[in-house]
Amino acid sequence: MIWGCGVARPKPWEVDDKLWAVIEPLLPKVERRSRHPGRKRHPDRLVFQGILFVLHTRIAWEHLPQELGFGSGMTCWRRLAEWTEAGVWPRLHEVLLAKLRGANALDFSRAAVDGSHIRALKGGPRRDEAPSTGAGRAANTT
Repeated sequence: MIWGCGVARPKPWEVDDKLWAVIEPLLPKVERRSRHPGRKRHPDRLVFQGILFVLHTRIAWEHLPQELGFGSGMTCWRRLAEWTEAGVWPRLHEVLLAKLRGANALDFSRAAVDGSHIRALKGGPRRDEAPSTGAGRAANTT
């Protein structure tokens, strides 16, 4: 598909049905209380898109426009915290990586790994002690 030929490019925060089918089962199910149900919970899909909108646009949570239908910035922030506590993000990461691997859609040709990503093993072979470059201790200059 060629973008710009009368076809609107999807916005980065819009989640299509196929992706939502992957995400939704990972979200914790929250039952409404029967005695004091309170306000009806805003739909998870809209809140998820609100979180993506805030992260993509880098606006403050409180500046999330209500007219977009994502719920308030505070609702999105609370749901982000709730899903973080429930471990949603690492599970989603693993599921998406597995799907990409299965489709052979990962390109590691530009990947880089350095010492901060891989634990260094201790106790390698010892080198001989380096020879001293001076005749002795440095003289005291004070």
